[in-house]
Amino acid sequence: MAAKKDRLLALDGLRLLCALAVAAYHLGMAWSVDGVRTTTAYLPQEVNSVLIYGFLGVEVFFMISGFVICMSGWGRSPRSFLASRAARLYPAFWACVLLTTAVMTLFPLTDGIPLPHDLTAGDIGVNLTMLAEPLNVPYVDTVYWTLWYELRFYLLFAVVIAFGLTRGRLLALGAAWLIASVVIPGDVPLAELVMPQFAPYFVAGTTLYLIRRHGPSLPLWTLLAASWVISLFRVRERVLFANPGFPVPIWPALLIITLAYTTLLLIALGTTDRWNWRCLAIGGAISYPFYLLHPRIGFTLIRYTYDRTALPIPLLIPAAILTLLTTAWSIHHLIERPVSPLLHRLIAQSTARPHLETTSPGR
Repeated sequence: MAAKKDRLLALDGLRLLCALAVAAYHLGMAWSVDGVRTTTAYLPQEVNSVLIYGFLGVEVFFMISGFVICMSGWGRSPRSFLASRAARLYPAFWACVLLTTAVMTLFPLTDGIPLPHDLTAGDIGVNLTMLAEPLNVPYVDTVYWTLWYELRFYLLFAVVIAFGLTRGRLLALGAAWLIASVVIPGDVPLAELVMPQFAPYFVAGTTLYLIRRHGPSLPLWTLLAASWVISLFRVRERVLFANPGFPVPIWPALLIITLAYTTLLLIALGTTDRWNWRCLAIGGAISYPFYLLHPRIGFTLIRYTYDRTALPIPLLIPAAILTLLTTAWSIHHLIERPVSPLLHRLIAQSTARPHLETTSPGR
C-alpha cells in the first residue's frame, strides 16, 4: 500500500493542544506565587482537578514523535535523517535557552520556583548541546528533560535506518522494545537506552505510522494493543507519583491516554486527511518553542506582574500563555525558518564532498 500524504495538519493541532495542556499544568499547579502559597490556592478546586492531568501532554508528545519520526525517516540515509532532526530541534532550542537565561539574569526570583539561579557560562554552554542530563549539569529550564528522551529515540531510529527501514524491522524493534521495557528494571544502566517509562508511547507512534503506510494487519494491531496496555500501567505510576495535596483519581488519566490512542489511530487511518486549515500548521510550528519557553519565563511573568499589580492569578495565567505563544511565533519566524535550512545543509552536504573531489571538471 502506498503511503498517504506526509503533511498531517491534525498532528500539528494535536502538538499545540499537548503543549497548552502541559503549560496549563505547570503555570497553574506546579509552583508558588509567594514561596508559601501554591497557585492551587488561587484557583477553584474544580479547575485544579482538571489541570493536574496536563502533564500527560508529554506522553502524547512522545506518541506523536514516534509517528512523525517514522514518517520523516522513510527513504533517508542515517546522516540525512539526523541532519533533519538537528535542523528541526536545535535552532529554536538555542534561542529559547538564551532567552530563558536572559530572563533568569534580568528578573531573578529567590523563592517560589524550584529552578537553579547560579548557572555558570559553562552550564549554559552544555545546555545548548541538549546533553545536560547525561553530563549531570543543571537545566536552564526543567522541561528540557524530555529532549534527552527524544535524542535517544532518534539515535535508536537512526540505527534502524542504517540497516534499512522496513515494516518487519520496525515490528521486531517495537516488540523487543516493549518486552525490554517490562522486564528491565529502571535502575540498571541499560534502562537509559530502553526508557521503560515512555517506551510504549514511542512504539505506539511508530506502529500507528506503519498502519498508515502499509494498512492495518494483525501484527500491527497486536503491537498497538500491547503498547496501549503497557501505557495504562505507566500512566497509573505517573499519577500515583503526583502529589498536589488533593486526591487525584487514576481513571481520568487512563481515559485521556485511551483518547490519545484513538485520536492518533483516526489520523493514521486517514480520517483527518481533508483538514487543511492553516491555523493548524501555525499551531504545530510554534508548539515546540512555546513548550521550551513556558515554565521559567511563564513563572516569572506571572510572579512579577502579581507582585506589582495583585491582578488575579486566573487572569495572569492565560495572559502569560498568550504572551509566550506570541514569543514562540517570533522565534519560529525569525530564528527557525532562516536557520534550520542552513543547519540542515551544513550537516548533510558533507556527504557529497568526497564525490565532488574525485570528479575532475573535464569528465
